[in-house]
Amino acid sequence: MKKIAVVYWSGTGNTERMAQLIAEGAKANGAEAALVTAGDFSPDEINHFDAIAFGCPSMGEEELEETEFEPMFTAVEPSLKGKGIALFGSYGWGDGEWMRTWEDVCREDGALLLCDSVICQEEPDGAGEMACRKMGETLAS
Repeated sequence: MKKIAVVYWSGTGNTERMAQLIAEGAKANGAEAALVTAGDFSPDEINHFDAIAFGCPSMGEEELEETEFEPMFTAVEPSLKGKGIALFGSYGWGDGEWMRTWEDVCREDGALLLCDSVICQEEPDGAGEMACRKMGETLAS
């Protein structure tokens, strides 16, 4: 059974809901899925999981949340080479630039993006819910 971590930060609950849907999709496809807040995840845990979904909403000038998520992610970056990951998050405005930038950083780190990233404007709608569950299923396969 694959072990999947869904590591996220959420300010309004939208990205948290996405994380829950990703975990549901992974479990539906036979994986063990752990929901972990960014403040509770460290580089020491990377190798305990077969794949990791990282989730953070767009903040400020289309950036990762800077007090909890970004420091955690910076700490795990050196461990991402060759690791299967996926990215997700919500936004209120903009065009998804934060996600494209984040994907580029992950590729430069040598991470393996296992599926398309999922972004939802505000809370996930029907299509967003399906995309999140599909991400979880993909990580579990």
